[in-house]
Amino acid sequence: MKLVVFGATGNVGQRVVSEALSRGHEVVGVVRDPEAFQSSDIPVRLVKGDATNADDVARVARGADAVVSAISPRPNARGLPVPSLAANSRALIKGLRDAKVKRALYVGGASSLEVAPGKALADMPDFPEAYREEAREGREALGIWRNEASGLDWTYLSPAAEIAPGARTGKYRTTDDKLLTDSDGRSFITFEDYAAAVLDELEHPKHVAKRFGVAY
Repeated sequence: MKLVVFGATGNVGQRVVSEALSRGHEVVGVVRDPEAFQSSDIPVRLVKGDATNADDVARVARGADAVVSAISPRPNARGLPVPSLAANSRALIKGLRDAKVKRALYVGGASSLEVAPGKALADMPDFPEAYREEAREGREALGIWRNEASGLDWTYLSPAAEIAPGARTGKYRTTDDKLLTDSDGRSFITFEDYAAAVLDELEHPKHVAKRFGVAY
């Protein structure tokens, strides 16, 4: 496959790029400031593009088999503006349609996963205040994909409540809208196994036009 990865230099994006290359796929990374990175930083060609601009999305996505959006709604070390996930989602939807690319995988958040019927993780009283805006953005993005992406083969992939660097085991459990926890009540996955789940879904689609989640 030829994959286009938006946010290719981020925590998730870097692992998705590495996982895709290890499986023999062709990858193009898209970032807002490719000149900020040395060629040795990311082992793929980086092109400039704004994931919140539909024209940019169409330009870089044209000819791809699938697009992965792995941008982060958090402030970055280089002082670039924080992107809107709603604008990102709508730009991807329009840009992919214009480019005639149907397959998209969206790196989402865990906060909209349910801890009880009708109650999301972000609705819990102890949910950290620092992440509430990010949670709102992620939930809005999910709604946009569900309601506005007809005709596209999209997938919204939520990680566990905790995600961090670690080992790649290639093993994980999947869920639909329910938060997964282990026997100790922890919801965790490594960036590396999350990236494995991204490529597993792209290679063998099981959640088209759906959200699913992964955790140990």
